[in-house]
Amino acid sequence: MELISLKEISVKSKIALLKELGFNSDGEYVLDIDGNKVLDKYIEIPVKVNNMAIFPGSTIILDNNELSLSLYLEEFGDEF
Repeated sequence: MELISLKEISVKSKIALLKELGFNSDGEYVLDIDGNKVLDKYIEIPVKVNNMAIFPGSTIILDNNELSLSLYLEEFGDEF
């Protein structure tokens, strides 16, 4: 499986990806189906579109920071 960095993808493409996964965006934040800001599972801050991370095979959307990423890998492992 090839990993793709979301850093180089346009905001428009990121929002299209979110919509395919059942989410949305106000242009700045990731929103759930009800229009609420999605909070990072581990540090409970709103996830911005420009700083989101999504691991292969998952629909968990995280803030792209070292703590959240390391806690995700600790919980789910690094087998993609």
